[in-house]
Amino acid sequence: MGIQDKIKELEDELGRTQKNKATEYHIGIIKSKVAKLRRELVSPKKHGTASGGFDVKKSGNATVAIIGLPSVGKSTLLNRITNAESKTAAYAFTTLKCIPGIMEYRQAKVQILDLPGIIEGAKDGRGRGREVIAVARSADLVLIMIEAAAPLQHRVIESELYGFGIRINARRPSVVVKGMLRGGITINSTMPITKITNNEITAALNEYRMFNADVVLRENVTLDEFIDVLEGNRVYIPSVYVVNKADLVDKKELAKFPKDYVIVSAEKNEGMERLKEAIYDKLRFIKIFTKKRREKADLDEPMIVKSGITVAEFCALLHRDLKENFRYALVWGKSVKHAAQRVGLEHTLLDGDIISIVKR
Repeated sequence: MGIQDKIKELEDELGRTQKNKATEYHIGIIKSKVAKLRRELVSPKKHGTASGGFDVKKSGNATVAIIGLPSVGKSTLLNRITNAESKTAAYAFTTLKCIPGIMEYRQAKVQILDLPGIIEGAKDGRGRGREVIAVARSADLVLIMIEAAAPLQHRVIESELYGFGIRINARRPSVVVKGMLRGGITINSTMPITKITNNEITAALNEYRMFNADVVLRENVTLDEFIDVLEGNRVYIPSVYVVNKADLVDKKELAKFPKDYVIVSAEKNEGMERLKEAIYDKLRFIKIFTKKRREKADLDEPMIVKSGITVAEFCALLHRDLKENFRYALVWGKSVKHAAQRVGLEHTLLDGDIISIVKR
């Protein structure tokens, strides 16, 4: 029996199992087994063969992957917002490899990747799905692209990404699991827990061969989210939903999409500026200015970095040895109480800050 058959058998059994106190442990075991099988199914095979054009060197301030079904207009969109020249045609699967382009917006340079269209079952390897979604796993942002005339396409894409361990617009659950040498399993929480039971937690831990552990739940997680923590290989990536071919449907139909969806027509070159702005905002970029000692700050060429960056992380961007030779930094801006405040490596920078790094 293959892995896919085993997964289907377990999922069928799960569907037949009525959830109650007597079946909680059993459900925890089944879901954990499914998660482990899926991990085995989607893990890339290492044969030392070429990747067929899917390995692209990262460049720019961030990388964005366009994910959509075949023939939704990904290549046309890439050509509109970047300097790339991706082949387009009026039939499916025009793009057979990963094609990069650079989008320049507000002094930021964002690498946009046009990937082959995925189909249902991509997470199981159909249509080179593993290679496509593997690229998305390493991206800083995913553009989920659908056609205006097919508003439910996003469900297929979300399902495929989820099956490959990608959690869209989510963050890692605040759960701590610490393995112990003895003492059994202890479960504590900092808030009321209603979505998962102690039996389910114990079952999941046992399936992962953890029989002595200290568990602390800092949020009300589900069993699936708890298993995500145990798997430890999930990636949490922000996403922008793009509705293309808006010129082909009635405006009343467009009004049905959520307000945060970006409505565009790549063919007509409409909505491109709004899309660029949405990408920039979702990546949470901030500008940091550098200043050499006894010189004025360079306000013409800021460093474009992610929000929440520390001085240590900023040093790493400037030079690999700068952190080791770091003495202190002087900061002007919103993140400090007064100008030229002395800070250490742990200090978090804010948008518009000016920093001068003093080495030993």
